[in-house]
Amino acid sequence: MSYLAGIDIGGTKCAVSIGKTTEKDGIEICYKEKFPTPDTPEAAVQKMADTLAFMIDAQKEIDLKAIGISCGSPLDSKKGIIMCPPNLPNWDQIDIVTPFAKRFGVPVQVQNDANACGLAEWLWGAGRGTRNMIFLTFGTGLGAGLILDGKLYCGTCDMAGEVGHVRLSEDGPEGYGKKGSFEGFCSGGGIARFAVPYIEEWIRNGRQTQILPPGKIPQEITTADIGTAAGKGDELALDILKKAGENLGKGLSVLIDILNPERIVIGSIYLRQEDILREPMMEVIRRETLLQNRQVCQVVPAGLGEQLGDYAALSVAGNLLRLDNSFI
Repeated sequence: MSYLAGIDIGGTKCAVSIGKTTEKDGIEICYKEKFPTPDTPEAAVQKMADTLAFMIDAQKEIDLKAIGISCGSPLDSKKGIIMCPPNLPNWDQIDIVTPFAKRFGVPVQVQNDANACGLAEWLWGAGRGTRNMIFLTFGTGLGAGLILDGKLYCGTCDMAGEVGHVRLSEDGPEGYGKKGSFEGFCSGGGIARFAVPYIEEWIRNGRQTQILPPGKIPQEITTADIGTAAGKGDELALDILKKAGENLGKGLSVLIDILNPERIVIGSIYLRQEDILREPMMEVIRRETLLQNRQVCQVVPAGLGEQLGDYAALSVAGNLLRLDNSFI
């Protein structure tokens, strides 16, 4: 049994947690504290470190073994530097690792949130037991965490897994600043933007849809609105999600043939809408991929469910211990 700490740094909120590994190589979250992200990086680091110290002091049985930090890209995981992610505009060249390493005297590492979620699913979720696994966020944006040959693959400059930037079509909704990108078609914002012309045409033809809540115009709808309407059997909502599933299948087909994974684990939107997305996704995969590759690859929802984010930073700490051959 080992105690791990997780630090999750977001644009609007931060979270500090302590988890305890279990006899079956699982993890149990013991303590967690969330708070709004302070205005400056210095204040945020101080608040997070003080919160963790308070948790440890309050529970004398805690013998902390490692600290994992999760935040948005870009960053340098080897040097422990956060390099001004879009959701943290004032965090430019911030050494996030050193303050925690000095104060708590344990190994510390930072990873981007997609990598952290990928590690969590690999260590404790739907990817357990695999050597080659891809995790897709499929939430507000679309990023990937890559587990290749039994270890996290970060790339030359920590930018591996930016699959949302891959262009699937010459035109389409914009993601990553690129029209027709994988993220443009398969993310919360992307699906909502993709739906607008379909809703407008639907209305011009004198048809009604439950996608539009009272008082909203098509440009204001969210993917959650589409999902809610689809759950009620709305014809247009179901068709839009079917098209999203087809585009998901296009993107996954590229990954399946290039990386030959055993398992692709998908979070957020896929977790909630698998019943609708899965068949159109698989239809494209069956058509587009090499037989040998698709026969060995499973596509599954995140095993840690909606709590995945709670485990992400902890998994960075857990992976540190695993690499030291001391993960229990």
